[in-house]
Amino acid sequence: MAESRGYVRIVDEKGSINICHSVVAVIAAAAAVDVDGVYGLYLSPGKELTQISSRKGTSKGVKINVDNDGTVIDIYYIAEIGYSVNEVGALVQKAVISAVEEATGLKINTVNIHICGVSLKKSKKPA
Repeated sequence: MAESRGYVRIVDEKGSINICHSVVAVIAAAAAVDVDGVYGLYLSPGKELTQISSRKGTSKGVKINVDNDGTVIDIYYIAEIGYSVNEVGALVQKAVISAVEEATGLKINTVNIHICGVSLKKSKKPA
C-alpha cells in the first residue's frame, strides 16, 4: 500500500486501486452515525456546536491520515444525553474499523474519538 496526496493506492500484480480519502471518510462517517448514542457528526471542529449533521454519506467530521504504517481516522461527533460516552466511543471505534476495513481492505491502526458536545436524543419520526 502506498499513499499519495488525497488518495490511497493499493498496488498488486494486477495493477493498482486508488481510493480517495473522501471515500474512506464517507464510509467512516456512515458507520459512526449508525451507532446509538451518536447524535450526529460535528461538521466544523472549532465552530459552533449547532453545525452538526446526522445525515449519512457526509464526510464532514472525519479526518483521514494514511501513511505506510496504516490508517488513522479521527471522528468528531456530538453525543446524545443518556448514553455512556465511553461505551459509545468504543462502539464507534469498532464500527468504523469494521466498515472501513471491510469496504476498502485498508489496515486501520487507530480511530480517535473526539466528542465535541452533547445533545438531547434524536426525536423519533412517527410511523
